[in-house]
Amino acid sequence: MVFEAPLSLDDESALARLHAGERDFFGLLYRETYATVDATVGRVLRGADRETVVHELYFRLLSNAELRRNFVGGSMRSWLATLAHNLAVDFWRRHRRETHLEERDAPQPIDPMARQMEERAELNLFVERFRRDGLPEELWPLFHVRFVERVDQREAARRLGMPRTTLAYRELRIRRFLRAYLRKRAQP
Repeated sequence: MVFEAPLSLDDESALARLHAGERDFFGLLYRETYATVDATVGRVLRGADRETVVHELYFRLLSNAELRRNFVGGSMRSWLATLAHNLAVDFWRRHRRETHLEERDAPQPIDPMARQMEERAELNLFVERFRRDGLPEELWPLFHVRFVERVDQREAARRLGMPRTTLAYRELRIRRFLRAYLRKRAQP
């Protein structure tokens, strides 16, 4: 196919040019979207990692026809920003898993929501594992109300229909189970 030079990303032929992988179009695409992609990646990574991910995105677009065909219309800038964000988060996660504990200072996510969501997911996973492997089932309702929902003892006792002294005793048992579970997990 032979196309005329595109005037903008909104040109009618832009989608066909993207799908065809036309090199001239990629020059325009890079110039028009670089600032958006760079800013998106910059919310997650800094420095050389940021540059690496930005250029990795454009390389993938150039070399992967299937990725280009995934875009079927709409805002090309928004699509690229979404791809850039996902690539940056994937890079950060992969890099974090590959580093040693002493090197955990390396790329930290800057987006506090991403960090908060990841911490929440790790906490939920820990709670489920503790429930399955370290806590007797009859203590789960108390654990959930006191430690997950963080309800005070008086309200928790009322909700669970038990005397507060019984709740306090069972809470001590839960703490012992939790300590034993943590010790067991810490052993190599």
